[in-house]
Amino acid sequence: MDFKNIVVIGGGVLGSQIAFQSAYSGFNVIILTIDEKSKEDINNKLRKLAITYKKELDNMVNLKDITKWPMGISSYDGFNYEKCMDKLNTALSRITLETNQKEALKNADLVIESITENLKAKQELFKQIAEYLPERTVIVTNSSTLLPSKMAKFTKRPDKFLALHFANNIWKNNLTEVMAQDKTNKKYFEDILIFASNIRMIPVPIYKEKSGYLLNSMLVPFLFSALDLLVNGISDCESIDKAWTLGTGAPNGPFRILDTVGLETAYNIVKMYVKVPKFMAPYNFKGMAKYLEKMIGEGKTGKAAGEGFYKYE
Repeated sequence: MDFKNIVVIGGGVLGSQIAFQSAYSGFNVIILTIDEKSKEDINNKLRKLAITYKKELDNMVNLKDITKWPMGISSYDGFNYEKCMDKLNTALSRITLETNQKEALKNADLVIESITENLKAKQELFKQIAEYLPERTVIVTNSSTLLPSKMAKFTKRPDKFLALHFANNIWKNNLTEVMAQDKTNKKYFEDILIFASNIRMIPVPIYKEKSGYLLNSMLVPFLFSALDLLVNGISDCESIDKAWTLGTGAPNGPFRILDTVGLETAYNIVKMYVKVPKFMAPYNFKGMAKYLEKMIGEGKTGKAAGEGFYKYE
């Protein structure tokens, strides 16, 4: 299918990045958001992304280290500063913000859902939008842990529904995980692999449903281990981060990563495990949930808010 009109539902950290990257790649994009108040916040995110892309482009002129090259912006061999700047200069004009579901969805070729990591919220959203979608529309969820089969029937088009999961900072970490569910038509699975490539992502197909997909199957236990050390009083977040970065050479420790992901997302994932019987739980999930809930209540929701485990400008 030749996608042209993309609707991104949710303008959070990843939602705004997905929308901007799609617009930078030449697609027409609508961000469907909940109310007028949220538009200002989303517009600020989009403007900051435009500044980030411009800085990356300026750095790319003299950047020789290919390991630091932002492949979501341009390939290393085919880099052309002027052409990339032309794409950047038109990106914002390709994005429209809309609060009316019917208006936002009436011409959608592809809907990318990127709301909070909450199964009931996603199911309810898909029920709401089903009546407004053209028959041709394909829907993907950017869920980081939830199985698409748990949401498929609510879309009223399970054959056109699957998962397309992005990593944060997608202009640099241009990985996408493409995972079908039992009722996904293979044609649309292939279409999404092509779309991901068309927005300069590197798609990895997942042939069998797995909670956590590939990336989070490895990342989430790592973050749980760090939180467990913190809430059990073993050490503080700065020391835990130092142990990881100095011991492995990684650029960020688990608490910097949590701040980037957002503590509300982390909290929703932790809540999924709170009712696991204590004798079966490898981590102190109740302690983690209580700790994160307190931070969220204090407005310390992560980097996007200016403070999480660390403070940010």
